[in-house]
Amino acid sequence: MNEKEIAELRRRFRPEKSGISRVCGCYVNENREIVSRFDQSLGLMSQEESEKILAILKRTLSGTPGKNLTDLTFQTKQVVDSDEHRLLMALRDSRLHDQEAIDTLFQKAIGALDLEGNYLILLAYDTYDVPYRSKDGQRQDDAGDECYSYILCSVCPVKLTKPALSYYVDENAFHNLSADWIVAPPEVGFLFPAFDDRTTNLYGALYYTRSAKENYSDFAEALFHLPLPMPGEAQKETFQELLSDTLEEECSYEVVQAMQDRLCALIEAHKEAPQEEPAEVSRAQVSQVLADCGISQTRMAAFEMQYDAAFGVDAKLAPVNLVDAKQMAVSTPNITIRFKPEYSDLVETRIIDGVRYILIRADDGVEVNGIPIRF
Repeated sequence: MNEKEIAELRRRFRPEKSGISRVCGCYVNENREIVSRFDQSLGLMSQEESEKILAILKRTLSGTPGKNLTDLTFQTKQVVDSDEHRLLMALRDSRLHDQEAIDTLFQKAIGALDLEGNYLILLAYDTYDVPYRSKDGQRQDDAGDECYSYILCSVCPVKLTKPALSYYVDENAFHNLSADWIVAPPEVGFLFPAFDDRTTNLYGALYYTRSAKENYSDFAEALFHLPLPMPGEAQKETFQELLSDTLEEECSYEVVQAMQDRLCALIEAHKEAPQEEPAEVSRAQVSQVLADCGISQTRMAAFEMQYDAAFGVDAKLAPVNLVDAKQMAVSTPNITIRFKPEYSDLVETRIIDGVRYILIRADDGVEVNGIPIRF
């Protein structure tokens, strides 16, 4: 699913647009036991409560594609005959009225999830009459013939607040506000089936994780029997280690700067150009940057071999997972200097009288602890 399709579904999570009439789920304690089950109608809730429920579900479609949102693709044999696909289809086709299927999903999820503390598993069903859009992007509501129905699952930690002192306006007095349990934003979840090319794709699902460090691969394996790509944070760490370990003495500030510039340019170009697919970078593109920096063939060959071993042959990665587009950091054991990538040319490394230095070109406006200083 591309960003526009995800955004189109996200816009539905408002009381006046959503087709979600009820939310069902269960409350799981820290011992992985189902304490209670619930099936609530949004129509019987107050507007404020229904808006908050929809806002929680909406968060399962938030984040960056390739980082927080991952496209999962079922194999043909799974769609034709597999327990995991049958379960998802039973949930969707029954509009979450198949209690046996719901119980099976709960048990699979609880058995695979490694979450500390209590949490909620929320399930919602929605039907969307997809409006037709012409090639120029114009919406034509009376020309739509696609009905997209899907289920959304959100796993939300339930956290205990701290006691506090609160001021009650009506009483004009202070009172203790006792600790209470609140529902936190989703930690993991999924949408099925996928909404590709603005139509139903039974071969796909959209998988969500709040953190770029943890992708809950056991949860995905239990429900989909599909492998997940390496978490975004792990991709970044692995990529950095590959550059350092394979380039060795050729891994200079200029090489890292060039790599940062090229990846940031891909990210920025994707934002500015009307591209719907996520930005991706291939091993060949990374190798070209190294070649432009004058890296030796021996070091490049070592990098390419380790790249394929770590990420897979022909793997394409999201640039947002490999660099921080907002800042660069130059660190020593005692000092760290942070700056925006566009100012990387103001920094250089140099050896003076046998001593290694990090040099920062200083123009006007140099301050130390907020105090302007003179040279």
